[in-house]
Amino acid sequence: MRITTLTAICLGGLFCSQLGADDAQPPLRPRPEGTLRFKLRTRVETFKGSGEWDEVSLLKEVPVAQVAIIVCDMWDKHWCDGATERCGALAEKMAPVIMAARAKGIQIIHAPSETMSFYQDTPQRRRVLLAPQVEMPKLLEISEPPLPIDDSDGGCDTPQKPWYKAWTRQTAKLDIGEFDGISDNGDEVYRFLRQQGIQYLIVMGVHTNMCVLNRTFAIRQMTRRGIQCILARDLTDTMYNPKMRPFVSHNKGTDLVVEHIEKYWCPSVLSSDLVAGLP
Repeated sequence: MRITTLTAICLGGLFCSQLGADDAQPPLRPRPEGTLRFKLRTRVETFKGSGEWDEVSLLKEVPVAQVAIIVCDMWDKHWCDGATERCGALAEKMAPVIMAARAKGIQIIHAPSETMSFYQDTPQRRRVLLAPQVEMPKLLEISEPPLPIDDSDGGCDTPQKPWYKAWTRQTAKLDIGEFDGISDNGDEVYRFLRQQGIQYLIVMGVHTNMCVLNRTFAIRQMTRRGIQCILARDLTDTMYNPKMRPFVSHNKGTDLVVEHIEKYWCPSVLSSDLVAGLP
């Protein structure tokens, strides 16, 4: 069958336009209006060098358009059965908070590490992946003492031994919205935040002493890049075994890590205060 020159041109144009459509970034969230009122908690060494830290509460108002939530490693399954069980309960508490924030225009980013192949064809994944290149800032130099808990045994408080890759995706208990983003890469997330004009990053998920602090998209690295992070302190959990130092309950171990973060990295917020502060 002969293909005329005009037909070839039309087919070529159709192919090129399809390539362009595939390479185009999915639409961004409509820019929200209104102000979010944060009730934040931090810790201050009032008398420097004393080693005594005072709990301080403060109110802060910021434009909703400048706020994002990142959901850290809320996987479908963990190698530690205790962690899987607590994560499932945490997801049920987290889901309505994310829905309320999304409804008011807060950007939601899902970061289930090591599962990007599951999401590779979704617009939410492409939305972050295709954010424009930006100049990366010089990292701030921030020091801290060791964490107040010993997680050197892997932190599991049920009989499983670390570790194997049990996760394949984010838990199905958390929905992914039309304008959400998906990434487990700090450079991608930083570019996406800059594209959106976001200054404040609320971090929720697991585990407080590990991924929530150490992932490239999470508190330590984003704070060093100049993003103002806020920990959702009742929407997180540690990998901590009470048989390890300082020999306290699991929940107390989580509280100690939250206090450490409030001292050296960023303030925290309760989920109820976050929802109450929405416009």
